[in-house]
Amino acid sequence: MASFCLVSRASRRFLKVKPSPSLSRTPFAVSPYQPTTTTTSKNSNPNAYPNGTQLGPFTQRHRWTPSCVEFDLRPVAHISSSSSSTGAKKDGNQGSNDVKVEVEASWIDLYLPRQARPYAKLARLDRPIGTWLLAWPCMWSITLAASPGHLPDIKMMTLFGCGALLLRGAGCTINDLLDRDIDTMVERTKLRPVASGLLTPFQGICFLGFQLLLGFGILLQLNNYSRVLGASSLLLVFSYPLMKRLTFWPQAFLGLTFNWGALLGWAAVKGSIDPAIVLPLYLSGVCWTLVYDTIYAHQDKEDDLKVGVKSTALRFGDSTKEWITGFGIMCSSSLALSGYNAEIGWPYYAFLGAASGQLAWQIWTADLSSRVDCNRKFVSNKWFGAIIFSGILFGKLLS
Repeated sequence: MASFCLVSRASRRFLKVKPSPSLSRTPFAVSPYQPTTTTTSKNSNPNAYPNGTQLGPFTQRHRWTPSCVEFDLRPVAHISSSSSSTGAKKDGNQGSNDVKVEVEASWIDLYLPRQARPYAKLARLDRPIGTWLLAWPCMWSITLAASPGHLPDIKMMTLFGCGALLLRGAGCTINDLLDRDIDTMVERTKLRPVASGLLTPFQGICFLGFQLLLGFGILLQLNNYSRVLGASSLLLVFSYPLMKRLTFWPQAFLGLTFNWGALLGWAAVKGSIDPAIVLPLYLSGVCWTLVYDTIYAHQDKEDDLKVGVKSTALRFGDSTKEWITGFGIMCSSSLALSGYNAEIGWPYYAFLGAASGQLAWQIWTADLSSRVDCNRKFVSNKWFGAIIFSGILFGKLLS
């Protein structure tokens, strides 16, 4: 009986222990109890937090934890298992304690089958801004080619929208295959599927072939002139990823690649190109790309210096805003010239003024030392493209 009383008192004292404030609200269960019977090597632990047990459905380890410690699981309820599947599980060397892993859940992690996730991420399906930036010059050109007072060809716009999605994905796949060694050394890109080892280069090449096959099917829906013109763009698509190793102007080559649709869209509708209208439109797109991708490149300038790759962000340096202001002026001027030669209605110029204001806002307010702000300004360019498209559409309808 005396022994029972002693145990009862000890239990009551234990239950009165309050949890430490530092342990009560943490997304990882940190237990002060470290059983000596469980030992793991440093390289075999994919968790970047060596003292904790990750609460994911695929990496959870069951350890005894005192019931007096309270945990709130809400901060990690939405986190997928992508952190363990994008590098750590495939490469044991990435289990180092000094590796900082950012887990960012997306609709890919939530809704796609596990086998399809790395391919969807390789094509950047969770980051549609690239598709928008590739599609807008196509839509501008198709709408400019429409007859006055008529809507643009909806079928052609649908084909080019699907083509932009496929070609952008193919471009990302080519880029990741060629840059896999560089990507592992850049903080923003080290968890990409090929760089992290989640996909092998052979798997990436097979996926690239599948994307190009679908794109070829879309190209066959166009006229012969457009087929030749579209196929010629592949030279730019395959060569662009190499430019950062050769020149400080890879953004210019990206502009030549991403705005090829300004030529192709008109040709798909008309069967040929009108240089007076299409070439200024193409030049405006190249200058636009130099603006937004130079801002984007400022995110990686420190890593680029370490790795030894080049960009306009490094080329312009402290004079970046002066350079991209000049490119912004050239972009707006070329758009005005293209609209003038196309004899488009007055609403186009009103929308062009609004789009120029949006571009000026990006340039003047961009904080080039902030990765978050650079990315925010970069993503905002989908609205620039939408404003120009709206201007061309209303200008055509009222011309």
